[in-house]
Amino acid sequence: MSKLDTVLAAIDTANAKDPRMDEGQPEDLLYGQRMSAECDQLFPNASEVLQIAARGQHIERWVLKRADFPKGRAGYLKWRRDLGAYHATRVGELMAEAGYGEEEIAEASGMLRKEGIKRNDQVQALEDVICFVFIKWYFAPFSGKHSPEKILDIVAKTARKMSAEARARALAEFDLPADLAAAFDI
Repeated sequence: MSKLDTVLAAIDTANAKDPRMDEGQPEDLLYGQRMSAECDQLFPNASEVLQIAARGQHIERWVLKRADFPKGRAGYLKWRRDLGAYHATRVGELMAEAGYGEEEIAEASGMLRKEGIKRNDQVQALEDVICFVFIKWYFAPFSGKHSPEKILDIVAKTARKMSAEARARALAEFDLPADLAAAFDI
């Protein structure tokens, strides 16, 4: 088995322990598989590090519960930063076990902590994958729980995180209502 296959299998093994279920599967396992599928679609020649970061984006996300952090925006942001650091550490451990070197581990860790978004092509590629997975799989359930104003705000924030190429592709691939589509036309 290749180093890449070893790491992806290890991430899946970790995520298979997720007690939360989505469509009859552990939530983080399903999310990781969706991330890999979208990465393959958007970046068919993706580096191994990008493929690993995509699969490990939510590794063991259930370990750090949002409820264990303070309420409000500051608590939410701390939770997200701590999650990024946790994911980077866990993926780095699995990469080391599979034989990846420090440079590759550091690159994946930086991607998972979103260091250099809009400045680093690989970090931006991961963000584009994340945004496509959100739009494709999680936007509809999310929109049913929030006001139209909140939905428009989230769509605008999502669009701003994406590269120009990803925004154009989203407009071409998704049938968005006019007000939401306008958020991608920046």
